[in-house]
Amino acid sequence: MSSRINDNIKIIRELKNYTQEYMALRLGITQAGYSKIEKGSSTVSFEKLEEIAQVFEMDVRNIIKFDISLYLDPVFEKSTVPVEQGILVSRLYNDKIALLEKLLDKTNRELNLYKNKFGCL
Repeated sequence: MSSRINDNIKIIRELKNYTQEYMALRLGITQAGYSKIEKGSSTVSFEKLEEIAQVFEMDVRNIIKFDISLYLDPVFEKSTVPVEQGILVSRLYNDKIALLEKLLDKTNRELNLYKNKFGCL
């Protein structure tokens, strides 16, 4: 696996706000083993790359040809701030926003249920 793919895996993981521990757990390996994948000090099979793509909810081809510039907020596109320090991201966080909206909706429904059950307004 080329170092570019290793770098892409690391960048995508960070953009998705996943920890190495989370990735290792999902892949059934140790955190140290996962770290070796990102560093390129471990050979990764195509099957493992497919597993990583599943965790990222991406196609393997999108990991291989990943281009960070497509995911940066246009205001910060020419920024010198490295990705690791929190450049704003639009596309990769849409799934997180949708999840948070669902959780908020669920919480509001539960709150209304308890209000009705206990007669609170």
